[in-house]
Amino acid sequence: MLQVRALNAWYDRSHVVQDVSFEVASGEIVTLMGRNGAGKTTTLRTLMGLLSRSSGDIVFDGRPLHGEPAHERYHRGLAYVPEDRRIVPGLTVRENLQLGIIASPRRGEVDVMIEEIAATFPRLKERLPQEATSLSGGEQQMLAIARAMMARPKMILLDEPSEGIMPLLVHEMFDLFVRMRRDGTTILLVEQNVQRALSISDRAYVLDQGRIVHEGSASALLDDAEIQSRYCAV
Repeated sequence: MLQVRALNAWYDRSHVVQDVSFEVASGEIVTLMGRNGAGKTTTLRTLMGLLSRSSGDIVFDGRPLHGEPAHERYHRGLAYVPEDRRIVPGLTVRENLQLGIIASPRRGEVDVMIEEIAATFPRLKERLPQEATSLSGGEQQMLAIARAMMARPKMILLDEPSEGIMPLLVHEMFDLFVRMRRDGTTILLVEQNVQRALSISDRAYVLDQGRIVHEGSASALLDDAEIQSRYCAV
């Protein structure tokens, strides 16, 4: 589904992503691990086209992404949920969901899509008429994920989805990710709760100072306390 080869990206004057290579197979959940500042968010933003790569290759679903803007990548089936959620104030939950499909060929199916999303996200169903920013932090995160799912993406990039969320909703959210994979959505996950992320993942890569320094099965990394302590502490 995704192949990244020798990717380099800069943020201002900092060479944040350095010769990064990894891949995500269709139907996998893959976690990108690393300390704060390791380059995880920059990697996701570069994949989505929100930051320009300086060199390297990104191939999504068999086709290169080079030069395509973020909205074109979204229409091709790559979705992104940023750490700050980007919920639009002044709009209802339903209207925020509609934004996920507003420029899509499926925009005529908006009512059908909202019904499908509401079934997947029951917490949002009863809140559709509610002003979106009045939701709790966890509910806003659910809304951000639901909005990204409106266009039925092939793959979704999730950046720190559990940050600042109460434990009960975190549990619901990770159950949701497992269901999403079962329903055919591929997931690349950046998550501060490393043990929970690894518990649902197939494989993981460890980033340190902009480079991949370790990779392996999620189960092996879940049992490797030294790797987690060395590279994943905040």
